[in-house]
Formats: sequence, C-alpha cells, structure tokens
Amino acid sequence: MNEQLYTIPLNDAVNADDECPFCFIERSVEQDLLDFVLGSGSSYMEADVREMTDKAGFCRRHFQKMFDYGNTLGNAWILKTHYKKIIGEMKKEFAHFRPGKTSFKSKMRKTSEGGSTIGMWVREKEGSCYICSHFADTYARYLDTFFYLWDQDDEFRRKVKEGKGFCLHHFGDLCDAADSRLSLREKEDFFETMLPLMERNMERLAEDVAWMVEKFDYRNKDADWKNSRDAIQRGMQKLKGGYPADGPYKMNK
Repeated sequence: MNEQLYTIPLNDAVNADDECPFCFIERSVEQDLLDFVLGSGSSYMEADVREMTDKAGFCRRHFQKMFDYGNTLGNAWILKTHYKKIIGEMKKEFAHFRPGKTSFKSKMRKTSEGGSTIGMWVREKEGSCYICSHFADTYARYLDTFFYLWDQDDEFRRKVKEGKGFCLHHFGDLCDAADSRLSLREKEDFFETMLPLMERNMERLAEDVAWMVEKFDYRNKDADWKNSRDAIQRGMQKLKGGYPADGPYKMNK
C-alpha cells in the first residue's frame, strides 16, 4: 500500500521498534506543539495564537515542559496576556460571589461534588490546556488512522502483529476505539491478535526486569545482561506510557 501523508507518522512509529507506537507518536506530537507554541517561528507573537493560548491556558505538566523548553521571552509573553485574561475573569467571579450556607450533610460528605462557584471556576481553569486539547484532537485522528491501516495495509498489520505491542495506557485507548470503530466480526479478529500480543510482550518485559534483579547477585556478575540494561525505563513505559529516561525537550536555538 502506498503511503499517504497522514499515514507516514504512524508507519514511522511502528517501524521504530518501540515498546509502544503511540508513546512514540505522543512524544513527537507534543514536541511539535511545544515548537509551535514557543519555537523559533514565534507563534507566541501572533495575536490569534496568543488569543487561543490565553483562553485555554496550560496544565501544570505542560507549564513545566514549557519552562524546560527554555524560551524565556516566549513564556513571558504568553504569561503576560494570560494573566490579563485570568485576572479579568477572576474579578467577575469575585464580584458575583456570595458565600453559601453549608449543610451538615455537605460537610460530612468527603467527595469532590459541589463546592463554591469560585472553586468550580478554578477547577475549570485547571482542566483546560492548549497543548492537551490539540494533542487530544490529533491523537483521535491517529487512532482512526491506525484502524484504517489495520484494515487496508497487510504490511502494517504484519508489523503490528510481530511488534512489541503497546503500553497499557495506550492499549486501553486502542481497545475503547476498537469497540466504537469496528464491527463485531472485526473486533473478534482484532482482539484475537491483540490480547496474545499484549500478554507475550508484558511477559517479555517482566523477564527483562527479573533478570536485571538477578544481575545484582554476585553469582551473576559475569553473566550476559541479555535485554535487561534498559529494563527499568522500558518496564515503566509499558505500564504507564511515556519515556521515563527522557530529559527535558529544549528549544533548538
């Protein structure tokens, strides 16, 4: 099957022989978004872009990544206008706020339900992130592309079957997507392949980690490391996704 522009990144991810193609995609897309927001193209100087970042803001994790990225002026511009918008919204919230009487039942209930209007406004701000939102849209399209290639491209399907599977986090997303995108017959075929693939590769990682432990036994000090030298980061990735051994992604000056 001839590659199309929108299928190239997913094919690249499968060809990378990574523990999870979607971790590979996630890192690439997130880095592209950081480059767009703060990179040398100076998107942060464009009024329409900063209007969107002002409105959406950024989550704690992506603020940390933006700080690590290293563009002091870019971060300052983004914060300057975002603060202006947040303070304007805050003043409106404060102006209309009236403390309500809390019932005994509400005091005893140890859940996050309810709360003051100011608290709800703060949680709304915390749940909004420009990078998270754009990544979610892009990720959904890659899930669609995965199932398109799975159906149309025999070579892609072969590589997935012979690959290292997925991290549990992205495998859960893939299972949910399969449930809504595939017919019953297609789902049966898909899971007949995917479940043994995941079991096989989870056991492979468990063996790599177990052998790393054994290598610390003095009796095995001269034994071959096999595939266990990087077992910790790969083992963590397989369980939760991401790349624990990655350093901060920094601006290419």
